[in-house]
Amino acid sequence: MRLSAILSLLFLLLCKAQASSVTIEQLTCEHLSNPLGMDITRPVLGWQLQSPERGQFQTAYEIVIGDDAAQVRKGVGNQWTTGKIASAQSINVIYNGKPLRSFTRYFWSVRVYDRQGRASAWSPLAWFETAMLSAADWKARWISDGKPLPEKDGDFYKDDPMPVFKAALQIHKPVQTARLYIAGAGYFEAYLNGTRIGNDVLSPGWTNFDKRILYRVYDITANLKKGTNIAGLLLGNGWYNPLPMKFWGVYNLRNALTVGRPVVKAQYHIVYTDGTRETLITDDSWSWKEGPVIRNSVYLGETYDGRRGNESWLQRAPGSQDKKAFVAAGPRGRLVADLQPPVRVTGVIKPVAVREVAPGKYVADMGVNFAGVARIRLKAREGTRVSLRYGEDVYKNGEVNGMTAVAGQIKKRNGGPGAPAVAWQEDQFIAGGRGTEVWNPRFTFHVFRYVEISGWPGRPTVNDIEGLQMNADVPAAGVFECSNPLFNKIQENTLRTFKSNIFSVQSDCAGREKFGYGGDLFCTLESFCYNFGMYNFYRKSLQDFEDDQRPLGGITETAPYVGLHDQGPGDQSGPLGWQLGYPYLVKKLYEFYGDKRVVEKYYPSLTKQIRFLEDSAKAYLYENDISDHESLDPKPVALTASLFYLHHVRLMKEFSALLDKQVEARRYAMLEAKIRTAVLQKFYRGKGVFDNQTQAAQLFPLWYAIVGEKEKPAVLQRLVQAFAVKKDHVSTGIFATKMMFDVLRENELDALAYTVVNQEDFPGWGHMVRQGATTLWETWKYSDNTYSQNHPMFGSVTEWFYRSLLGINATAPGFKTFYIRPQTDNGLQFASGSYETPYGRIKSAWQKKEGRLFLKVTIPVNTTAEVWVPAADGDVLQDGKNTAGQKNIVFLRSEKGCRVYRLGSGNYAFSGGLKK
Repeated sequence: MRLSAILSLLFLLLCKAQASSVTIEQLTCEHLSNPLGMDITRPVLGWQLQSPERGQFQTAYEIVIGDDAAQVRKGVGNQWTTGKIASAQSINVIYNGKPLRSFTRYFWSVRVYDRQGRASAWSPLAWFETAMLSAADWKARWISDGKPLPEKDGDFYKDDPMPVFKAALQIHKPVQTARLYIAGAGYFEAYLNGTRIGNDVLSPGWTNFDKRILYRVYDITANLKKGTNIAGLLLGNGWYNPLPMKFWGVYNLRNALTVGRPVVKAQYHIVYTDGTRETLITDDSWSWKEGPVIRNSVYLGETYDGRRGNESWLQRAPGSQDKKAFVAAGPRGRLVADLQPPVRVTGVIKPVAVREVAPGKYVADMGVNFAGVARIRLKAREGTRVSLRYGEDVYKNGEVNGMTAVAGQIKKRNGGPGAPAVAWQEDQFIAGGRGTEVWNPRFTFHVFRYVEISGWPGRPTVNDIEGLQMNADVPAAGVFECSNPLFNKIQENTLRTFKSNIFSVQSDCAGREKFGYGGDLFCTLESFCYNFGMYNFYRKSLQDFEDDQRPLGGITETAPYVGLHDQGPGDQSGPLGWQLGYPYLVKKLYEFYGDKRVVEKYYPSLTKQIRFLEDSAKAYLYENDISDHESLDPKPVALTASLFYLHHVRLMKEFSALLDKQVEARRYAMLEAKIRTAVLQKFYRGKGVFDNQTQAAQLFPLWYAIVGEKEKPAVLQRLVQAFAVKKDHVSTGIFATKMMFDVLRENELDALAYTVVNQEDFPGWGHMVRQGATTLWETWKYSDNTYSQNHPMFGSVTEWFYRSLLGINATAPGFKTFYIRPQTDNGLQFASGSYETPYGRIKSAWQKKEGRLFLKVTIPVNTTAEVWVPAADGDVLQDGKNTAGQKNIVFLRSEKGCRVYRLGSGNYAFSGGLKK
């Protein structure tokens, strides 16, 4: 071998030895993979790292961004080139390049430097595409069918065929890209040449339409053909044109919401391969006709007349006989690109049985309770009307019991003029008589396990009906399983409940109300975040709260605001615990995803809110609140209201300090101390007793840490006694139930939490399971008439699975640092699971075997963790060897029967001796 060849080989080997083992994946922009159509001018970027080496982390990064993919692949960007930035930051890196342009796709790549300073290879190419970065980019007009709204409430309940619009688009050159930008007030479906565009449903999301209207972006390049193309749009009422039903006989949504006749605004952007562009916009040149959806309500359901089918009309060019669309004023809200995960059909559920319960009346049992609609397949004579009535339960005679999901508790003709005597969930299909027809509703959603079928031609079978499960298509983030089948079933039921209640808002129930309550959000948002990627879903929720903030600063009970303000401090604001959902969500979005922008963005609004709460307080306390909703014990109302106020102030102290507003932080700290003193003086009875000494009364002060170290043991003892009185069953409502898990975990009482969750008789999660529930109930007690059987507010139990049984807990925003301390001193033989953080997947799995506990953990690259290994005798092995001297394993201390280690990234397998 020649000397030059030897030198070349040595050089290659040296380069290989010096190359980083770190690889880059999961590139995100605004926490999304390759987002199509966003209007944020300075988006945040992030990436995840992988390495077979333990203890790896990032010391620097380089980003290149440009509009030329080939150049970016070479490490050259004409939009932003950072150069080498010495930083460990790999999430929420704010774009700081040239101003972005509308309607442009930008490509980007990143490389990082590991702990040894070695450069990784450039990442695979990622991209993001801008939409309308300026209001001036919108050229389209709002269009409608021009019909006036009914003058009498009763007339809203009559047949009202929804409009279908169309326009011709001529394509005579090869198309490079084509996009549809579309906004609606009310729901829309878009078509090209008779084919539906996109796979989302119930778009756009519900907002205050006079403040904000979400628009969606679709890639329609593959839908266009050479020659004449027919663009079509079908509208539904959605939340913009609700029925004037009086909820609980009192609240008419039309008095609180921005309402009007459904309208749509759309722009079709075509870029040809020769560089020329063309745009089609909605205006009065569009044609319209009455469509087949002749009734539609988000609550009562939909009626579809198959004799009015759109199919041929949506494939035929407009003619002189067609009616012209009306240009409408539309709502006043600003148009914002929708980054929230769209609602989609996420599952198809087959019935387990179809039974005849009366002549001509059949009931399909879907086997589980869920949110969505039914899809039917039938062959019937023209004009045949088939009715589908939905319910969560059945009566003893097998007929559907829909009473737990009746809209607004309208059951005794209390819904106002024209409203049905009972506000059932019901859909109707009128056959077109054209062979086999397949249909499902478009502009409504229900909650149900059972479907009562009437008017069917013949006898329906399990092959003729199926359930379309619908929910916001949030990505899965967590996995949990254990050796206790009851806990696995509770987890399954909780996830099904959660999915049933995330459409464009996180709802209380998917049938009766469908509202975004702040209190329910507060109690479950961490459970949602451990199970799903909730960043963009919840960011939309935050804006809903700010949009509906009251003039004096209070936050509404629901967002969007529907007129409810039960036990609030005035100005139609919500009760203290429900207002707390807003700032608590700000805090948790920052903690789970590490994005400080949410604190910066909403700080002015939160400042306005806290001023209102200060002005409303009396001697630093509050007396009124809904309190611990659905508690089985008498509620300590004033105690909980005052502590909710304390929490508002405490959060503002934290936010002020985070934003380096030290003067404000000190002021909030002083106010916090005054509230704490006032609470203790009024509600602490001495000898560990707070207020009425119920579970909630003891839990609230402990969760808020207002108890001094001297008094704390007595307060805890009284708490344990409060559970013992109930034979270790829960009697708390939604707030104290969430607090219970935290308090017991943090005070070495997690064995009690295990006992409480493991109960199979009333009250508790196990009782629901043993009663056949497939979702969580609104109340601990079974209800067959009033209360929902699919309600997420007691879902805080799943947070306990992750934080206690798996032991995964953050100690820095985004889980940059965290600890794993699984609670193993219980009846479980194993537990395993994972949680997907912005940095990567954390895994925790443990098993008891042959007198030892085996714990396997995975720490993502660019993070560090503190891992607690149970070891009764102090004998801990890692990969079967003594931990002493092993690289990247730092022994910290022995504490509470565990050996505590600090670990860098990597996979580890520990074992330690169990208690005898």
